[in-house]
Amino acid sequence: MALLIVFVFLLGYILIAFENALKIDKASTALLTGVICWLLLLFGFESMPVISEIGPTHAGTIQYVHDALFKHLGEISEILFFLLGAMTIVEMVDVHDGFRVIKEQIPTGSRIKLLWIISTITFFLSAGLDNLTTAIIMCALLRRILKEREDLWLFGGFVIIAANAGGAWSPIGDVTTIMLWIGGQVTTLNIIKATFLASTASLLLPLILASILSNKNTIELESVTEVPFENKITTTSFERNFLLFFGIGLLLLVPVFKYATHLPPYMGVLFSLGILWFITELMHWRKEPEIRRGLSVAATLQRIDTPTILFFLGILLAVSALDVSGHLNLLAATLNEKYGSIYLINTFIGLLSAVVDNVPLVAASMGMYELTDFPPDHDFWELLAYCAGTGGSILIIGSAAGVASMGILKVNFIWYLRKISILALIGYFTGIAVYYLQHHL
Repeated sequence: MALLIVFVFLLGYILIAFENALKIDKASTALLTGVICWLLLLFGFESMPVISEIGPTHAGTIQYVHDALFKHLGEISEILFFLLGAMTIVEMVDVHDGFRVIKEQIPTGSRIKLLWIISTITFFLSAGLDNLTTAIIMCALLRRILKEREDLWLFGGFVIIAANAGGAWSPIGDVTTIMLWIGGQVTTLNIIKATFLASTASLLLPLILASILSNKNTIELESVTEVPFENKITTTSFERNFLLFFGIGLLLLVPVFKYATHLPPYMGVLFSLGILWFITELMHWRKEPEIRRGLSVAATLQRIDTPTILFFLGILLAVSALDVSGHLNLLAATLNEKYGSIYLINTFIGLLSAVVDNVPLVAASMGMYELTDFPPDHDFWELLAYCAGTGGSILIIGSAAGVASMGILKVNFIWYLRKISILALIGYFTGIAVYYLQHHL
């Protein structure tokens, strides 16, 4: 039964990878995978590698699994509510045609130049916000400025690489770096100094390779005068500018809110959404009821990609089942026994984070190693932050930014594997080499 849960998990990933060929929506596969993994966990609990103190009773097993599910669902809900709030704010900017302001400032039709501009903005923005929020914003922007699907997917792939690379060197740029920062394993200035060059290299080399290998010099942009919505509601220049800068400003407020209140990030996003909702209701209260409805948050919520959120739910449920079953802790212990080098251990953790969510992997590592083993700002913690953050770019389902981009831009798993994964892998190993050279020469 212990191996069966791993088999179901891998089978679910394979079905998600071949979504287009099988014509089965990835959200349905993810939900089934998540629920079945928990059912197998419940009925085969005695054979799992988890260390439990509940005793042999069936009632004790049910209670233990129920409590574990409740705990993990709370953590998953934080991500889902954060995603829902951030997507709604970005959609509100889009509904008011706010991204036209940015699109009008894009000076070039050069594909390579635009790719560098988008990637650089994403890299630094994700350090100030976080990789998930940044990916949502940039994918919404790409959807408004690019016409051809191949261009959209290529830029989306680099948004994932850049967002994860930018999030890895900032203490608030990724969930795992936040965990290490709050836990005391890393400090703000040291994590920036230690991983900035490595993270930059993990993006820079893929960009250089993409520029060299590109067989297309120009790119076709959407017309700025095009009205993107079915109801043809137009907005004023003031409304477009206000929603763009106010909406982005509210998202930038989230890490400040978290730092000031110590509440989880999703509370900051919901607070920001409430402010935006209230302000836009006042902004449009004199307009015709039909126009008001079209520009309201209530109407915007209907445009949110709900299957993407359910896909997130299913994937995170499946990963949490692996965590509760003890497989991830067992893996971490095996790595610790088999490989003595922190470079080999962290490199493998990063590669594994392309398949399994990096949060439980980092949590397992934090549980295995005390600060007495590796003190704050030790190479192990810094390299763990880099590897767990950037390794998720290797597969599109390896990070929250990747899953969100996959849902928003409808990027095909196999296409990403063929076109982006090898570039992300090269960048990943380049960053590790840069980190090694920086710290040992």
